[in-house]
Amino acid sequence: MTALLEAKGLHAAYGETRVLHGIGFSVREGGVTALLGANGAGKTTTLRAICGTVRTQGEIALGGRRIDGLQTEDIVRLGVAQVPEGRGTFMELTVEENMKLGAYTRPARRVTEDFEHMFDYFPRLKERFRQQAGTLSGGEQQMLAIARALLLRPKLLLLDEPSFGLAPLIVQEIFRILRRIREDAGVSILLVEQNATLALDFADDAFVLETGRIVLSGPSGDIIKDEGVRRSYLGY
Repeated sequence: MTALLEAKGLHAAYGETRVLHGIGFSVREGGVTALLGANGAGKTTTLRAICGTVRTQGEIALGGRRIDGLQTEDIVRLGVAQVPEGRGTFMELTVEENMKLGAYTRPARRVTEDFEHMFDYFPRLKERFRQQAGTLSGGEQQMLAIARALLLRPKLLLLDEPSFGLAPLIVQEIFRILRRIREDAGVSILLVEQNATLALDFADDAFVLETGRIVLSGPSGDIIKDEGVRRSYLGY
């Protein structure tokens, strides 16, 4: 399987504070890659580097095309969508208005059909279509954030801690839907997830960051067997 996303020698910094130190990784076309690591390891910064929202050095290619150095809006138009930690929901807007924002780069005539696809995945959004997003539950807001990102019709979906703050049953439901989305749309996913067991079960490949450096990478089935990973991230 060919790589959709490839990063080589990737550095990232906030001002004088260096966070990523020359990392390299890839996300397979149609595959899921999990990014694991402790708080402060550089996971969210990695996603921001891909989107061009943090200062970087090195190479990032999407489908063989260099995207490092491009403006964030141009990277989005090339097919990269992010669901940020905390969901990034526009609380004062309705569910409908939030979803329309996700599709703002696309012709309006094609968006209506995609709304129906989102309602198939997330029936609760149809029930709350006219409702203000700030009145939704945490799980419903996460569903809205994922739907909004998918309405871009992305090639690559970046998910930052999608289970954060949610009840276990809601997390199971969201990951069940993500599996459907992957199968139906063939979208590639780069997943940052605090629940390492859940992430490794969902992903094909994984890599582990420590203080901005990759210390382990490979098929998720191999990584879940690694004793160090089990002790540090899985708790057994």
